[in-house]
Amino acid sequence: MAGQEQEEEPAGISPTGSCGPDGTPPSGEFDLGRLLAERGGERYELHARHLNHQLPRMLHTIGFDKVYVRAEGAHFWDEDGNDYLDMLAGFGVMGLGRHHPVVRRALHDVLDAQLADLTRFDCPPLPGLLAERLLEHSPHLDRVFFGNSGTEAVETALKFARRATGRGRVLYCAHAFHGLTTGSLSVNGEGGFRDGFGPLLPDTAIPLGDLAALERELRRGDVAALIVEPVQGKGVHEAPPGYLRAAQELLHAHGALLIADEVQTGLGRTGDFYAYQHEEGVEPDLVCVAKALSGGYVPVGATLGKDWIFKKVYSSMDRVLVHSASFGSNAQAMAAGLAVLSVMEREGTVARARRLGDLLRGRLAALVDEYELLHAVRGRGLMIGIEFGRPVSLGLRSRWTMLQAARKGLFAQMVVAPLLQRHRILTQVSGDHLEVIKLIPPLVLDEADVDRFVGAFRAVMDEAHGGGGLIWEFGRTLVKQAVAQR
Repeated sequence: MAGQEQEEEPAGISPTGSCGPDGTPPSGEFDLGRLLAERGGERYELHARHLNHQLPRMLHTIGFDKVYVRAEGAHFWDEDGNDYLDMLAGFGVMGLGRHHPVVRRALHDVLDAQLADLTRFDCPPLPGLLAERLLEHSPHLDRVFFGNSGTEAVETALKFARRATGRGRVLYCAHAFHGLTTGSLSVNGEGGFRDGFGPLLPDTAIPLGDLAALERELRRGDVAALIVEPVQGKGVHEAPPGYLRAAQELLHAHGALLIADEVQTGLGRTGDFYAYQHEEGVEPDLVCVAKALSGGYVPVGATLGKDWIFKKVYSSMDRVLVHSASFGSNAQAMAAGLAVLSVMEREGTVARARRLGDLLRGRLAALVDEYELLHAVRGRGLMIGIEFGRPVSLGLRSRWTMLQAARKGLFAQMVVAPLLQRHRILTQVSGDHLEVIKLIPPLVLDEADVDRFVGAFRAVMDEAHGGGGLIWEFGRTLVKQAVAQR
């Protein structure tokens, strides 16, 4: 009764009385730990049977079929206790690394608060607070829409740009990646992702950095916007100096908008909060963020934009739900985002990414003159591309030609594989048919991690240039696989 003291619950008993003396649910009730203990060993079989059957097949083929059981920061561990260095960050999701204690605590707190979430007919504080914090880093922007992913943030920007300008066509750059839902796929510059999913929206590709091509398309008078990654994820190609500013001026002169896709490059990845901030005077009309904003836990995407654009979309009360998301602005995602921004500020994450990125990129670039298979190292902050190319010496050139004849991109895969299998470092090839490895590690990387990666990379390069049997034997395996799939 109100005003009376409640009796203390006995140890091991939850307020609902559902747990036994050892704190675990009784038999028959859902127990996640028990389920994983009993069925976790079936992981690859379950995927092959019920999900994308090509994923386990691919992982078995290249020797990536590991069993990881624990993760923290920029590292994770397998079932034998071996530690691995993560240079992939879940394709950029794990900006603060895995299981950051501040983000974990925020999620425990929001669950324990038992908020009246997603009532649909109230204005909870957490979305407003997170929007406020994001806009502090984007002072020329005014409003935020929260969705659940990067592709949803892009979809929102495409819709808003079309509505705001009254035009139907969006320009995008060759080799861009903006997501895989239908609208985002329509501005995806890679044919391999688009094939078999048409017809798509009538959007148009132009070369990254080609202002003449941009102006030619704008003169047709039907362009709503240009969407661009300031640093393209595929191949790690940066927009040329001055391009974004000049493109913005051209777009505005023709009544069109600039959309910056910062889903992977935003939140400190390139050594500034946004990658477009590396160029003075660039103020996109719409900005898309996601990935690292999640803290690695709760999916979240955000589209930031100017006030007049939002007022064009939500033009009257009867259009209040004209664009919405069922799980957008949910309390868990908002709490995770707020915790991420707090950690970034307190721990100096942006400056750290710039400093460690300069260190790693500089040490790798110094190897270009040492290894003839290594052609270039580029990028910004902790978004780095390592490009391989045709060697000069006859022995290496014959091996290189063998790989290229089977499928372009196999040498980069040959480097990625031993980095994981022998050095326990997870990396990725930057795109299909590309001889480029992309490094997008957690922004909590430290100098010891940089030393570890450079040492391992040098060892793999030494073996490749010395004609080492193991790496080229793996290359022959990849050639057979590539030929078999033709």
